[in-house]
Amino acid sequence: MTWVFGEVRAAQPLGTSAVLSAGRGSLLPIALVFAVAACGANPGGPAPTNPAESSGNIPTEQAAPATPRSSIRSAQPTIAPGPAEIWQPQPRVTWQWQLTGEIDAALDVQMYDVDLFATPASTIAALHAGGFVVVCYLSAGTYEPWRPDSGDFRPEEFGRALEDWPDERWLDTRSPAVRSAMLARLDLAVTRGCDGVEPDNIDAYQNDSDLDLSRADAIDYLRFLAREAHARRLSIGLKNGLDLIPGLIGEFDWALNESCLAYDECGALLPFIDAGKAVFHVEYVDDLGDIAARAAEICGNQRIEGFSTLVKEWDLGVERGSCH
Repeated sequence: MTWVFGEVRAAQPLGTSAVLSAGRGSLLPIALVFAVAACGANPGGPAPTNPAESSGNIPTEQAAPATPRSSIRSAQPTIAPGPAEIWQPQPRVTWQWQLTGEIDAALDVQMYDVDLFATPASTIAALHAGGFVVVCYLSAGTYEPWRPDSGDFRPEEFGRALEDWPDERWLDTRSPAVRSAMLARLDLAVTRGCDGVEPDNIDAYQNDSDLDLSRADAIDYLRFLAREAHARRLSIGLKNGLDLIPGLIGEFDWALNESCLAYDECGALLPFIDAGKAVFHVEYVDDLGDIAARAAEICGNQRIEGFSTLVKEWDLGVERGSCH
């Protein structure tokens, strides 16, 4: 079920033999198979956006073979770049963030944020046919043993396990091999048809990673990711990392924040709004039944004026409350 502020309506999932909303008016029949991935906690903050270990029973996509290890490549991608123009959303763009479950493709939104590995190219193509922009989630700062490219990472590049996800480890993002693996993920985003990427877990310097990573290391790594994404004509967002905004706002196309109202830190995101760049914002609830009430509580709050605000449960499934 989908909650829009002041409205409740049933979701229409996009799945096997499902129907995709085309142009948000006509209907386009398609046959799609989805992978499910569950969300994980975002260390240093309240949001577990790690799309792994779902308990759902939707058929999963067959895992691709691991990408061979290689030395770090140049900024020029080895595959054809992505969209002709880099997507640069303005404030108040509408969106859906869904990393688990069957995608509800009937929403009146402009952008879908989905999991890079779990979402087949055919699904992304179907969303494009419906007139949607597609951003793809990836963890840029942690080792996830369930990913098909997990063989690209070596134990000597691992830091501590994440507090709420003991199978997931921080990565030394200074490592040329780690950066090479991330280039392969950006190439995969292009191959699958993503319009942009959402790199997560970029804040190891604020956590007990046991890697001695600094704020300067984070800025250097994020500039690397932004440069390489843009070389592939992929839009890229800065996720959380509020203290990094002043030095990076010129190099990122939009921001994504979790729980800035809960932590009273939404003001740090205003430079994006002032620059005419979208801020995608989520507040969380523990129970699906609380989504509508939380949306009614926060929508209209002046601290998030201009933000693209959703209310979601922690697993980032289909259910949503929207302020737009």
